[in-house]
Amino acid sequence: MRLGLKLFLGFFLIVGIAAFFVMRVFVNEVKPGVRQAMESTLVDAANVLAVVAAPDLKSGHIADGSFATHMATSQRRDPRATVWRFPKRSIDYRVTVTDARGIVVYDSRGQDVGRDNSRWNDVYRTLRGQYGARSSPSRPGDETSTVMHVAAPVYDPADGRTLIGVLTLSQPNDTIDPFITASQRAIVARGAWLIGLSALIGLLMTWWLSRGISNLSRYARAVSAGEPVPPPRRRHDEIGDLGQALETMRRKLEGKAYVEQYVQSLTHEMKSPLAAIRGAAELLQEPLPEAERQRFAGNIAQQERRLTETIDQLLRLAEVEQHGWLQRSAEVDLVALCRTVAEDAMPRLQAAHLALQLQLPERAQVRGDAFLLRQALSNLLDNAIAFSPSQGQISLQLQREGQVWQVRLQDAGPGVPDYAMERVFERFYSLARPASGQRSSGLGLPFVAEVARLHGGQAQLRNHPDGGAEASLKLPVG
Repeated sequence: MRLGLKLFLGFFLIVGIAAFFVMRVFVNEVKPGVRQAMESTLVDAANVLAVVAAPDLKSGHIADGSFATHMATSQRRDPRATVWRFPKRSIDYRVTVTDARGIVVYDSRGQDVGRDNSRWNDVYRTLRGQYGARSSPSRPGDETSTVMHVAAPVYDPADGRTLIGVLTLSQPNDTIDPFITASQRAIVARGAWLIGLSALIGLLMTWWLSRGISNLSRYARAVSAGEPVPPPRRRHDEIGDLGQALETMRRKLEGKAYVEQYVQSLTHEMKSPLAAIRGAAELLQEPLPEAERQRFAGNIAQQERRLTETIDQLLRLAEVEQHGWLQRSAEVDLVALCRTVAEDAMPRLQAAHLALQLQLPERAQVRGDAFLLRQALSNLLDNAIAFSPSQGQISLQLQREGQVWQVRLQDAGPGVPDYAMERVFERFYSLARPASGQRSSGLGLPFVAEVARLHGGQAQLRNHPDGGAEASLKLPVG
């Protein structure tokens, strides 16, 4: 199982269990909480009604006095109320009054008059000066339909201390069941939203952490494979610190091998011109005819230029290879860049008696480093000039192919031999120029290939069907 999935499942499991138990507590507490609130309301109402009923109970007119009349009138009222989306169209209270012995003398529904209620907990406890309440089934044996009864003592209005009866106020519990159910559903619905939101947050956090770890993993694999890759994006956390530590370690490990490799390559390439210079210098120490002396002196100057060119090209290639990624990136107009390269090469074209044909669109935008791209195009054009015969023509074309801009440089030279086709982009590999028989440093095309890679593109060299060689540089559309 992948780390990201483990993190997500662990986060979701913790949040899910916590949310489940919290919602369960809330849901289970709704019902008793609402009933406790209803009981508190019944207590207030029972005590108010007990005070109102006291005069009629003392005078013996509790069943036909003003209290009974007012209660009968209230029972017929339609509240026309909407309580929390639920309509209320009737009065649910039931009032029962017993005398000091616990015998029912008044019932707002007229059902239990004369019944002995002294054994019921509400009346029994109230007659003894305690708080009396009970919750009983409305029908014997039916536990699904219960009624809450709250009693209040009725005192003699003359002294306010003598107990003359008990008033019991009752209300069916099922009248508040819709509110309990609605509250429980609301809690469950909001809890589901909470779990969903927590899962989303967990998913985003897991993705964020996994993405950083995956980037480090890809970076480590690329480094172990020897691929030049940019360091992981800087982050202000432990993953970012680890990425920077890996990049620092890579630079230190690669730096030593990189220097050793280039020292070996440079040493190998310098042997031949240095040997030629040494031989010419030894001969110049002897008496020589002027023509021979001039020839050997020219040979020394030619080898010095070769060494200088090799060192310069090697430094340019080392710079782009060492970074492994673009240090600067901006919008670059390829059309303007091609025209600039063509203008810079005009003196060399005229000296070699060559014509340059441009086929450019009106606009071509890429994203990259204009300086590196200009050097790469100059190298390709220099190669085309070096391998083209006098009075020949070089073609520079810029075309779009899908999401790629392709620069093509075609010369009219002899083309690339089959045996060299696979090695033209190798460092220090070069072919003799047709005009002079001299070889270049062999670093130009590797430099072009590296610049193309840095820009997400590709460099190619092939023989054109119409003759000559065609070099191409492919770059993604900006």
